[in-house]
Parts: sequence; structure tokens; C-alpha cells
Amino acid sequence: MRMLINVPETVVADALRGMAAAHPDLSVDVENRVVVRRDAPVSGKVALVSGGGSGHEPLHGGFVGPGMLSAACPGEVFTSPVPDQMARAAAAVDSGAGVLFVVKNYTGDVLNFDMAAELAEDEGIQIAKVLVDDDVAVTDSLYTAGRRGTGATLFVEKIAGAAAEEGQPLERVQSVARQVNENSRSFGVALSACTTPAKGSPTFDLPVGELELGIGIHGEPGRERRAMMTSGEIADYAVHAILEDMPPRDPVLVLVNGMGATPLLELYGFNAEVQRVLGERGVAVARTLVGNYVTSLDMAGASVTLCRVDEELLRLWDAPVKTAGLRWGM
Repeated sequence: MRMLINVPETVVADALRGMAAAHPDLSVDVENRVVVRRDAPVSGKVALVSGGGSGHEPLHGGFVGPGMLSAACPGEVFTSPVPDQMARAAAAVDSGAGVLFVVKNYTGDVLNFDMAAELAEDEGIQIAKVLVDDDVAVTDSLYTAGRRGTGATLFVEKIAGAAAEEGQPLERVQSVARQVNENSRSFGVALSACTTPAKGSPTFDLPVGELELGIGIHGEPGRERRAMMTSGEIADYAVHAILEDMPPRDPVLVLVNGMGATPLLELYGFNAEVQRVLGERGVAVARTLVGNYVTSLDMAGASVTLCRVDEELLRLWDAPVKTAGLRWGM
């Protein structure tokens, strides 16, 4: 097993210790698996808490900081965090203005965040939730009922995080988060399977010369398996799948996201093809982000996420942010 690890059992703890050493502006509780912005709770500010299985970095711990999340709860690799983690995170960041849980639509995450909300509310913390379910590839997959939550999670956390940073009330922050999710669609492609530390081998079989269209971030099957396609052909397929589900009206934010093992040279080339297809379809592009943001360990491949934005959502997207994984304007 060729991995830069000690033993599989300590992968998450070791990563959290390294994160704490690299980012002193974060408070990292390695034992309880909670990452908190060091200045939390911020008086009068709605707090955003998210989390999920490890292996998708920088999601979610890399998005903790001013302008995005107040706290994140990393679970074991591809495994939901437990309710006690989420409730502990909510208590650490609540200033009395309430806490918004950002939940990707995977069964374990949904159930555990629901239980965490009950625990937090028992302690007098006001909780609101938003469910991210942007993946157009499949419905009712291996891990979820309904659509999977994927790349739009970044858009939700950034835009709702900016609204919270401005001091907007919980109901408004939740409404903005829901609007972003409703305006977002994603489609992912795998060129290779990922390898979990515990298994030490690929999580699924993808023969050389083939790709999986519509893959999930845990390696869940997609729409179909095909012989290898060019970057332009993949862009045509992915963007058309998104626009069939979400006809363009407003300008869009574009996220061209690497799945973990695809170099930026390829991602920027793929972005050129995505932009070409959008131009051919008459879709105006407001902003573009390219890189590894919602990953799947060492999977080769990419996903495309589009989010329709009005002037207000675009203003919140452009607002300053300072996290380990995303920063501008500060």
C-alpha cells in the first residue's frame, strides 16, 4: 500500500494534528474531532457548522474560518461524524444568534445531524438546517435517498457564510443557503477508483481505458461506464446533463473540481472545454473556480458544478473569506 501514512487507524487523527500545526488560526480538537475558528463564538453572528466523512479535503475542515464555516466535524474516512461531535461543535460556536447545519444528502449525515440538532436544542441552541442535494447524475444511490450532495456544498458554505459574517439573522442565512442549493447542479466523472487506507486497494473496479460517468464522491456508481473520452467530450456530456436539469436563466458560478489525483494542468484544460460548451449554449459565466475542493481521496477525475446567481448571491460570493482551503479579499 503506497500511502503517506503511519497506520490506517490513525489517519484522521494524524491529519488533524498536522492541520493544527499548519493553521494556528484554527482550534483543532483532535480527540473529539472538531475544527473551530479560533475566535468563535463571534458575538451576534449566526454560526455555520458542517461535516462529513474524511477523505474529501479540503471539505469541510479546510473551509473553517472568517467568511465560511464556524466549525466542522470530520468523521472517519467516508463515514459520517457522530451526533456528539456535531452537538459539541454547535455549542462551541453558538453566540446566541443560532447555528445553521449544512448537511450533504447522504443517509448517515442526514440521520446524525438530525440527532445532533435535537441534542443542541435540548441545550437551548437554536438550530436550522439546509440539505445539499445537487448531483444530477443519479437518484437514490448507494449512500442516499434522493440526490447526492457534492460540489454545491462549497457554494452553500461560502455564500451563506458571507451572509452570516455580515450579521444577517438565522432565517435569512438559511434562506440564502437553500437558494444556493436550489440554484446549483453538479456532475462528476471518474477516470480511476479511489483507495481507502483501511482497504488498501481500489474501492471499485474500473478497467484501463474506461471511465465512469456520474460518479459519486465515495466512488458510488454513476449513470454509465464508457470507453475513455476526450476532455471536450466529457465536458459536453457533463454540462449538457446539468443544463437539461437546470435550464440557464441567470449568469452562473462555475466550479471545475478535481477529485484528488487529477493535476491542475488537466483541470485547467478541462475548464477550457467547460467554458466552450457554456458559451455554445449561451450561458453567461460570472465567476470560475478551478482546483481540488471536494475530493475523493486519490480518485482521478473531475466534477462540474454550476450555480445560477443574481447580484446579491454574486456579491456574497465575492465577499472576503479566509480559510485553509479558500481565501480572497483579506
